[in-house]
Amino acid sequence: MARETLNREQIVRAAIELLDAEGIEGLSMRKLGQRLGSAATAMYWHVGNKENLLVLAADEVWSEVRLPDVATVGWRTAARELMYAARELCDRHSWLVRVITSYAAAGEGLARFQERAYETFEAAGFRDADLDWAVSTPFMFVTGLAIMSSSDAAEVKKRAEQDAAAQPEQEAQAVAQMNALAAKYPRLGASMAAQAQRGQGFVEQVDEVFAFGVETILDGLTARLAGRSGASE
Repeated sequence: MARETLNREQIVRAAIELLDAEGIEGLSMRKLGQRLGSAATAMYWHVGNKENLLVLAADEVWSEVRLPDVATVGWRTAARELMYAARELCDRHSWLVRVITSYAAAGEGLARFQERAYETFEAAGFRDADLDWAVSTPFMFVTGLAIMSSSDAAEVKKRAEQDAAAQPEQEAQAVAQMNALAAKYPRLGASMAAQAQRGQGFVEQVDEVFAFGVETILDGLTARLAGRSGASE
């Protein structure tokens, strides 16, 4: 691709592809230039520095979200769809949660999503500060779960890359430490034992955990609205 044909949109899309493939650590202006057949200096000219490029890439992927029609489906269904859409976006672009929690950014893609979230909870009957908090609470849960999921995935990858000869010893130490904690804290121990019997940990149960959290948050918001004039179910 000739340098003179490059534009910001092409660079941002290529950056998203590179981020999806290699993560934030794998993104560099040099690699991006190689991918686009241009010099790294051209990347800087169009998008500024790496931090700005990350912000641009994060905002761009928000445009992938299909927004629900609140008037058609109702606020609770719309809120559920927005939460699932945000989680799927973070799963699809595992680097996204680190960017949105590390950099202050404002752009069309995220603003579009946030506007629909405000419309959703305003339709429910929330106003003023309660409206801000009703919008924020579900998505703090989504981003928190995304951070935990990405951390677990990184740990799995790290273990897979470790020297195979060292793994049994390390795993034995981890098991011994967990057993010691389980003996000291009986409720935690009972939970660990139950999960081991089911053959499931957080990673295996993440879909169930997410569904439970979504419905619990929506139940809580519905209860908060109960008895308020103008609230809609």
